[in-house]
Amino acid sequence: MLEKEFRNEDPPGKIIVLILLVVSLLGAGSLSVKIGLQGFPPLKMALFRSILGVIAVGGIGFIYGVSMRMRSAELPRLLLLAALQALHTITMNVGTQFTTASHSTICHTLYPVFVVLFGHFWLPNDRLTPTKSFGILAAFGGMFVALTPNLQGMGVVEHLIGDLIVTLSACLLAFRITLTKLFVQEIYPYRLLVWLLGLNIPFFFVLSYLFEREIPIKWTFESSMGLLYQGWVITGFCFLALTSVLRKYKASKLVVFSFLMPVSGVLFSSLLLGDKLSFNLLVGTGLVAAGIYLVNLQLERVK
Repeated sequence: MLEKEFRNEDPPGKIIVLILLVVSLLGAGSLSVKIGLQGFPPLKMALFRSILGVIAVGGIGFIYGVSMRMRSAELPRLLLLAALQALHTITMNVGTQFTTASHSTICHTLYPVFVVLFGHFWLPNDRLTPTKSFGILAAFGGMFVALTPNLQGMGVVEHLIGDLIVTLSACLLAFRITLTKLFVQEIYPYRLLVWLLGLNIPFFFVLSYLFEREIPIKWTFESSMGLLYQGWVITGFCFLALTSVLRKYKASKLVVFSFLMPVSGVLFSSLLLGDKLSFNLLVGTGLVAAGIYLVNLQLERVK
């Protein structure tokens, strides 16, 4: 029987190892989106990603004999979470289309900072402290330093629009994570994700038909690998793992290890797409990583 009481415990070592693996894989999320966009329009890519995610999560749930039947009482919460999931995916894809993979990584990996901000108001024992407040300032300061070169030269408006849209995507993801922490206590993680992704499929299908029916899909090896990574690694494995552990452990302590995400994401973007590792980008990445770490450091010291 699933536990229905609210739980917000400290994660043990094995959960920390799992989260380290997850955040390492998530670090390449923006890169996979950028690569996927080389062949797929944003909404169609979101549609296929959701389909792949349903196959992955639903398949695992079927193997373990998990019932995917929705209960009537769960529908309002699932619709809200599905709407946030859809908005997060759309803004992520559209924003990344207008900026570089490195900048998308910097902006999107701010979501743990937003989780801490939302957690202050809604999650027990996740209150803001001076250390966390300083970390928030460092993270946003790092984003500004990393994006400063975008304020000059050609394409400034396009890049800034992309960066802002991806930052909005990070905020939406953090909001969804926080609400998942509140709602998932009574909804089994496999069923939760299958319905979130399943409810997104008709939504993305209609939107892609209305806005992208004249835009063809270019099936290349690179774009297909980018899509598969999003659908099976990010949406399937990573989101499932995060959703599962959020049932029991503190959200802010789980995302503390996300400071590795901007570092790995920027490095992979440079290696695979040739994004320039400028001084501003390196310093900004370091500040964002330090900020993400600091927003949770105080929780380790105060009992």
